[in-house]
Amino acid sequence: QKQRNKQQATSTSHILLTTKIQYYTSTMMPNNRSVLLAAGLAACVNHATAFSNSAISLRPPTTAVHTSSLFASVAPDGRSDNNPSTKFGSPLSDSIKDVNRFGVGFLKSTIFDTVFAGEDRDFARFYALETIARVPYFSYLSVLHLYETLGKWRRAKYLKLHFAESWNELHHLLIMEELGGSERFFDRFLAQHIALGYYAVVIVLYLINPVEAYNLNEDVEEHAFSTYDTYLKENGEKLKLMPAPQAAIDYYVEGDMVS
Repeated sequence: QKQRNKQQATSTSHILLTTKIQYYTSTMMPNNRSVLLAAGLAACVNHATAFSNSAISLRPPTTAVHTSSLFASVAPDGRSDNNPSTKFGSPLSDSIKDVNRFGVGFLKSTIFDTVFAGEDRDFARFYALETIARVPYFSYLSVLHLYETLGKWRRAKYLKLHFAESWNELHHLLIMEELGGSERFFDRFLAQHIALGYYAVVIVLYLINPVEAYNLNEDVEEHAFSTYDTYLKENGEKLKLMPAPQAAIDYYVEGDMVS
């Protein structure tokens, strides 16, 4: 029964259903949960890929020139009311995408690669990543609630979607906290203050053009993907020997998910 519960918990995750997660959970015996640690880290990797795919799907088609856009973008032909991007946004020019990518790369090289350098700093780095990774979904929800309150636009499925994404990121964060990533005050202080600034930035971007907010988050998730993927390749076997954090057991085995 436990094995069936584990398989069901994996299959019902709308974001984390990936080959790598299926592999880790299918090889896990009922009395051996240590591999969940590796599964949790693999989930962080694959969430980035899943988000990238969903963000791309939100981008409207590019056909007609929209000269009034602040970003010199191309506007969709025949906008629909299906998602925030098509209702309030315009596709981005390559130059804006490059700016977003440069900003994320600059933050990585100047802060993350400096503050979190060293073999014993991996979980602290992951804690900071997961603290920051939750923020865009809070920003999206804040703006969507504002639009709904003002009667400007109402699509409850996007509130549900972004809450589910924030719930997913919460459990990634809980895993990293159990692994000791938040032990140092400075690490918590740095991550939380970056997150606070990021929250405000994403709100402004989402109000101006949701497409750019999604694109920026995609760049952040791609950085997270690269970080986790490298770590898993180098430390996968070691992770399997470590006991699974309780947060991972609750989320992946007991099914503490938003479906």
